[in-house]
Amino acid sequence: MPLTLAALVQHSALKLTVRAGEDELDREVRWAHVSELADPVPYLEGGELLLVTAIRLDVHDPEAMRRYVRRLTEAGVVGLGFAVGVHHDAVPDALLEAAREADFPLLEVPRKTPFLAIGKVVSAAIAADQYRAVTAGFAAQRELTRAALAGGPGAVLARLAGYVDGWAALYDTSGAVVAAAPDWAARRAALHSADAERLRERPAPASVVVADTGTGNDRVELQSLGTGRRVRGVLAVGTGAPLGTAERYAVHAAIALLTLATERTRSLRHAERRIGAAVLRMLLAGHPDDARSVAGDLYDTLLDAPFRVLVAEPADPAAPDADEVLGNLAESLESAASRAGEPVIAVREPAGRLVVLAADGGAVLESCAGTHPEQPPHTAQDGVSSGDGGEPPLHLGLSAATPAGSGPAAAPAALRQAEQALSVARRRGLAVVEHGELVAGSVLPLLADDAVRAFADGLLRPLYEHDATGRGDLVASLRAWLSRHGQWDAAAADLGVHRHTLRYRMRRVEEILGRSLDDPDVRMELWLALKTTEPPTRA
Repeated sequence: MPLTLAALVQHSALKLTVRAGEDELDREVRWAHVSELADPVPYLEGGELLLVTAIRLDVHDPEAMRRYVRRLTEAGVVGLGFAVGVHHDAVPDALLEAAREADFPLLEVPRKTPFLAIGKVVSAAIAADQYRAVTAGFAAQRELTRAALAGGPGAVLARLAGYVDGWAALYDTSGAVVAAAPDWAARRAALHSADAERLRERPAPASVVVADTGTGNDRVELQSLGTGRRVRGVLAVGTGAPLGTAERYAVHAAIALLTLATERTRSLRHAERRIGAAVLRMLLAGHPDDARSVAGDLYDTLLDAPFRVLVAEPADPAAPDADEVLGNLAESLESAASRAGEPVIAVREPAGRLVVLAADGGAVLESCAGTHPEQPPHTAQDGVSSGDGGEPPLHLGLSAATPAGSGPAAAPAALRQAEQALSVARRRGLAVVEHGELVAGSVLPLLADDAVRAFADGLLRPLYEHDATGRGDLVASLRAWLSRHGQWDAAAADLGVHRHTLRYRMRRVEEILGRSLDDPDVRMELWLALKTTEPPTRA
């Protein structure tokens, strides 16, 4: 334990006498320093026992002694050792009175006790305390290592929390709490998820100390995990006081062990991804039995329960951060799967896109809704792009859920649906498009792009030009006739004209366009053109 003033007073060889500050002898002595300067404060760090003979002090001036003691107190000096029998036969009254007023420890040092002896005792005690701390730290390392081998990261956190008399938590790369100890610490740790996530932006190793938002008084120290520049996780340790030497050794040991566990998990994930890629290729090639054989029990019931396929790609594949953006999405989905205990197949394709096979209604697909928190996902019928007017960093296409009982054989169809939804998302500048939404609304918004508008404008332009001369109302007549499915009387009534007039106008449409309205394809193209464009405003 640290050396205190009380321990020095009790040292039989030093024969020190307490003359003031009897109630403050539990102060820790970090060093013993000799100085005869009238103001030694600029040369002190705090925690020292200052030793003086008062050769240069005006020890008989009460106000000067009050200022002297006040300066020492403000500098963090723990006590004053005054040598008697050198320049002064006893502790001067002015100094004694100033020390008592300030309740500042004042120790009388007899002539037979050299300052060097006090310094040796302090140095030896500090060395012994450091040795005990290092020894205890090594013991903690051994215990933490045994815990890691026996119970993994959760056991390491439990042992560490007990050792620092606080709590410990492990976060994944998204800032979500993976494990915490004791059990009550999970909620406390969740309050610091944002602090953990911010460490991702700093190259590893990185650390930060923040106030414990659960108490307002304690401190939380967060340390990044990872062997490279990329942070692979975060360890948080909450304590009521700064960590001591032994506790620091234990925390560093936990960081090393958890980093090894994280890197091992990464290796396992890489292996799973390779297996997942092989399984996915077999599924899409129409070999579900082979895929099931390779997958074994790795993906549990994922291939038998209703699932969905997600395809994602960067908005700008040539952007410098395109690969990182896609990688962050993959890590986010895998983290969501890990926290929920769900199987997932996530494959990065060489073409620069991510293909994911996940359970319908599970946490993985739910996390996709938070991929772009600054904008709500839009459906294909919205007819608008991302909420802020800019293109999202990723486009995601999501298939409909496979029918119950269809099994892995439904994977190729699900992939086609996801790719179709992705194509719409990319063309419309949307973040997420679900395939089911494509058939839930109208097809017209899907045609609202420049190529379709140009086709429609070119097709109907001769009719608009004809109507602009004032020689008829062919566009309105065509719209009414098509909307009435070619029923002459009903369309003529809508227009307020005789049916013979309408018949004449439709013949003129055919002559001008050079197309027969008896052809269903022509009628379909004209109707879509009319729905896509608006007539120009007449002057």
